Amino acid sequence: MGAIVGLGLGCGLLLIWSAFALPRQSRVGGPREGRLARLLTQAGVSSVTPRSLVVLCGALAVVVGGAIQLLSRTPTVALVFAVMAGYLPVALLRSRARRRLREFAEVWPEAVDNLASAVRAGLSLPDALAGLSVRGPEPLRPAFERFAVDYQVTGRFGDSLDRLKAQLADPVGDRVVEGLRVAREVGGGQLGRLLRNLSGYLRDDLRTRSEMESRQSWTINGARLAVAAPWLVLLMLSAQGEVIQRYASPVGFAILVGGALLCLVAYRLMMWIGRLPTERRILS
Repeated sequence: MGAIVGLGLGCGLLLIWSAFALPRQSRVGGPREGRLARLLTQAGVSSVTPRSLVVLCGALAVVVGGAIQLLSRTPTVALVFAVMAGYLPVALLRSRARRRLREFAEVWPEAVDNLASAVRAGLSLPDALAGLSVRGPEPLRPAFERFAVDYQVTGRFGDSLDRLKAQLADPVGDRVVEGLRVAREVGGGQLGRLLRNLSGYLRDDLRTRSEMESRQSWTINGARLAVAAPWLVLLMLSAQGEVIQRYASPVGFAILVGGALLCLVAYRLMMWIGRLPTERRILS
């Protein structure tokens, strides 16, 4: 009976969360991109729908919660680990999105140099962009390959740039794309100089950010270790029936909830202290 109550409560909390997380229609009538949709795009897995992600989170929460319940026979402990398991796919997507943006930042200077060389060689701007699908950095090739196909089919440079920008979902990519759009519209006489200046700026920014991230890494790793340690201990204690049963009482449940809140606040505080300024997509 306790397992059913715990799983039911977990599913209820998941449904409440999904009601706010799923993308909704905007008041002006057009579809508004939700947080999950943006996260999936930034992580490079836009083929997965937000609804599928929510279903995966719910299924993982139910499976892990049921397994912990069978192991510990304590609904409160099972509920805590079910919530953690339900959030795990979102956490992995956020980590993938950060890693993807970092990877893009490392290769954009090379891509801009390739563009500048192609323009200097006399290629048109669309052909130079399409050429990045072959000569460009490996992480950016799929996006520019789709751009080449899109432009070849439609012949609309502006619309193809918009779709390229949406697929990249990258602040640096926004600046590059908008700079190319302006250069195309006004004639592009200064395109070569613009690309060279942009390449130099990106290299300087990458060098500075790499030094800061190397110093920041110990703060992030320490925060993650401090948050994970008590829950790993609790997971190991789940096999000891007499000890773990103490958390089945209201006092034990209050301790679990209080500990989870303290861990969350402490983790967010540590990440806030050690955070680096992140560039926003102001041109998306």
